[in-house]
Amino acid sequence: MKEMELKYGCNPNQKPSKVYSNDGELPIKVLCGKPGYINLLDAFNGWQLVSELKRATGLPAATSFKHVSPAGAAVGLPLNEVEKQIYWVQEYEKLSPLASAYARARGADRMSSFGDFISLSDVCDVDTAMLVKREVSDGIIAPGYEPEALEILKTKKKGNYAIIEIDPSYKPAPIEHKEVFGITFEQGRNELVIDNNMLTNIVTNNKELPESAKIDLVIALITLKYTQSNSVCYAKGGQAIGIGAGQQSRIHCTRLAGSKADNWYLRQSPQVLGLKFKEGIGRPDRDNAIDLYIGEDYMDVLAEGKWQNIFEEKPAVFTTEEKKAWLAGNTDVALGSDAFFPFSDNVERAYRSGVRYIAEPGGSVRDDLVIEACNDHNITMCFTGIRLFHH
Repeated sequence: MKEMELKYGCNPNQKPSKVYSNDGELPIKVLCGKPGYINLLDAFNGWQLVSELKRATGLPAATSFKHVSPAGAAVGLPLNEVEKQIYWVQEYEKLSPLASAYARARGADRMSSFGDFISLSDVCDVDTAMLVKREVSDGIIAPGYEPEALEILKTKKKGNYAIIEIDPSYKPAPIEHKEVFGITFEQGRNELVIDNNMLTNIVTNNKELPESAKIDLVIALITLKYTQSNSVCYAKGGQAIGIGAGQQSRIHCTRLAGSKADNWYLRQSPQVLGLKFKEGIGRPDRDNAIDLYIGEDYMDVLAEGKWQNIFEEKPAVFTTEEKKAWLAGNTDVALGSDAFFPFSDNVERAYRSGVRYIAEPGGSVRDDLVIEACNDHNITMCFTGIRLFHH
C-alpha cells in the first residue's frame, strides 16, 4: 500500500485527504477501523516516542496522545497498590510490563487522555488489550498484536476501532518536508539520541543524580522531543506525571505541567482514595468528579442536589491547607524543559511541585540566577546544551 485515502483532513471541510509514500510502500497496515488525519499524526509521533523510550531504558513503553502532544508517557515498571487504585486497575493482581506502562501513560492525566490514540513499543499482549478495551480511545499503533489481543481490540467501537500495525524496521529518509500555505519546508530529521550522556554537565552545587532520577529525566526529555513547544515535562517513578504543551510562555508551561503533576499526586491522597462513588458511575465520570473535587470548583460536585448523583455519601471539602500538606510529600520529582529557563520563577514554581532534578538546555543570559535559585532549594540541575522544539 503506497497511499491511503482518509475521510477528511484536520476538519470535515478539508477534503480531499490522504497519506502516501513517495519512496516505497507505507510502513503500516490498518488491521481494523479507519484512522483519520489527526489519528495518524498522533500515531506516528507516539510511535517514535515509545520507540526511543524503549531504546533508552530497555523497558516496554507506552504513550497516550491527544492532538499531536502526549498526555502521558511511561515505561513498564510495576504498579504499587495506590497507583493501581488511581489508574482504576486495582482488580488486576498482576499486569504485564507493557500493560503497566499503558496504565501509567493513560493514568497520569486521565482528563486529557480521554479519547486518546495509543502507541506501544512492543507487541500488544492480552493484558494491555484488556485495559485498552475499557477506555474511551480512538485507536492504537504497535509493532504487532497477539492473536487474542487483536480479537479483544476488534470488539471496540462496534468493530470500528482503529488498529494499526507498524513495521518496526522502518526508517524514514534523513530529510523531511512539510508544506504550509503552499510553501515546502525542508529540514533534517531530529535524530538526536537522548540518554544519560546528556546529563553529565551538572551546573549546581548539588551534584547528586541517582539512577532513578536519570531514568525520569530521560523520559521527560524524550517526551518533550515529541510535544508541541513550548513544553515542560515533570516525571517520577518511570512516567510523565505532568506535561505542559504548546504554551507561548515558559512559566505558563511550568505552571500548567506543575498543576497536572499536583493533581496526579492529589489523586493519591486519603481524601480522594476514600471517595465513595455510587454504583454504576463510570471511570470517565469518576475522573471528572475527582478533577472538580481537588480543584477550586469543588462545589460543582459537593453542592446539595449534585453530590447525591455521584457519591454514596457527601465527601468533606478537601481544604487548601489539607492539599498543601499532602503535596508537601511529593518529592524527588524530575523536570525537563525543551528550551532554557529565561527566569528563575520557573525553578520556584517547579520546587513547589516537589522537583529535585532538572534538565534544561542552558544558554540564557540569566543562567546565573536560575542556577542560584536551584542552589537555594538544593536542586540538581543539568545543562543538556540541546534544544528540543517540536512543531
